[in-house]
Amino acid sequence: QVKLVESGGGWVQPGGSLRLSCAPSGKIVSNGGMGWYRQAPGKQRELVAFIFPGSVPQYRDSVKGRFSISRGDNENTVLMQMDDLKPEDTAVYYCNARLRPQGSTAYTTNWGQGTQVTVSS
Repeated sequence: QVKLVESGGGWVQPGGSLRLSCAPSGKIVSNGGMGWYRQAPGKQRELVAFIFPGSVPQYRDSVKGRFSISRGDNENTVLMQMDDLKPEDTAVYYCNARLRPQGSTAYTTNWGQGTQVTVSS
């Protein structure tokens, strides 16, 4: 397993913006895709956005046009710019990454610890 370190959550008023980032600790040999899920109280965890190497990013319909996922300067870092935030975006956001760490012959699916995003007035 690879530890994923997240940052960037917080509180914002409706219409505001936040930027999430996620990076793995340790050396990564290969990246099989990274993205973000979220889980609101009483609801199931859902995919928000995901980016596979060499492919266009994928978004859930409710965030299209408002959220943008991208790789950081380090290809193993994933960023998500969230604009025009709405109260229904309030959730714990989790980074997810399929990575092959140095010394391993297999990919593992890894989760961050979660970062709270709260949108309210």
